[in-house]
Amino acid sequence: MNKELLAAAASLAVAAFALTGCENHALAQSPPASTAFTLSSPDLTGNTFATKFILNGFGCAGQNVSPALVWANPPAGTKSFALQVHDPDAPTGAGFWHWGLYDIPPTATSLAQGAANAFATLPAGSYGGNTDFLDTGTTGGNGLYGGPCPPAGDPPHRYNFTLYALSVDHVDVAAGIPKTGTAGLFSFALNKGIGTAMLGKATFTATYGR
Repeated sequence: MNKELLAAAASLAVAAFALTGCENHALAQSPPASTAFTLSSPDLTGNTFATKFILNGFGCAGQNVSPALVWANPPAGTKSFALQVHDPDAPTGAGFWHWGLYDIPPTATSLAQGAANAFATLPAGSYGGNTDFLDTGTTGGNGLYGGPCPPAGDPPHRYNFTLYALSVDHVDVAAGIPKTGTAGLFSFALNKGIGTAMLGKATFTATYGR
């Protein structure tokens, strides 16, 4: 009987050792921390807009300050970034474009709060693209940030922030489109027109209703 107990104990010990070895191997082979391309805003707490970032016009009384953005882990080979903000819930049949910023330098990792409220404070070498606020005078100039202002009584609208990492220096040149092109045209160029020159994109959604 004692021999049987000893044999069972030995078998258990061997099994435990084998399991420990497997666990250690799994730990050794575990993947590194995530290196996904990410985009976020420290200003849009809970991914919602405070009054500071809301449009001042069309019945809204915000300050229209562009929110700060930060990003990390762009794909290798990135030569420029492009940013677009779109409201797919606007009652237009095609949504509403609020912000476009192109040829952001590859060394940039963030946009400061208010950076898109004046041409002088845009990242060096970049330019603001036309949005659906074109010629309305509500943004301080065509190509600058335009904050949310959905119709009163609508359910909260979604505002999709998307940052594209590109393997080209100038998206308009690569796509063969004018710098004055619409945000929709630039979106087509970024998602399809430049093909594999779009290396990756990072996105998040913020909401606002009134």
